[in-house]
Amino acid sequence: MPSHLSPGASGALRRFAGWLARGSVGQPMLDGIDYWEELRASPSQMEIVVAIFVNVLELDEEGEPVNEKHAERRAAAWLHRYCTGELPPGEPDIEPWECRLH
Repeated sequence: MPSHLSPGASGALRRFAGWLARGSVGQPMLDGIDYWEELRASPSQMEIVVAIFVNVLELDEEGEPVNEKHAERRAAAWLHRYCTGELPPGEPDIEPWECRLH
């Protein structure tokens, strides 16, 4: 088992952090939702968003991500629900394992 993240996994985490910081994660699902105001008021919610991305992200045998966009979508769905009180249409509910903090 590798002792470091693969370049692909590291890149996926970096991209997600960049999108989250720029306010562009989960587009177009979060168009018109200023999640930064909500996250500033409760920074622990940022931990949950990142936890969802990491918990949903799957890696292949070489440690490379295979579902990066899906992991981003699930984190964005949680953010949508947190900010609006509702999941986006057609999005399944967030499972407890997805937002578990390790």
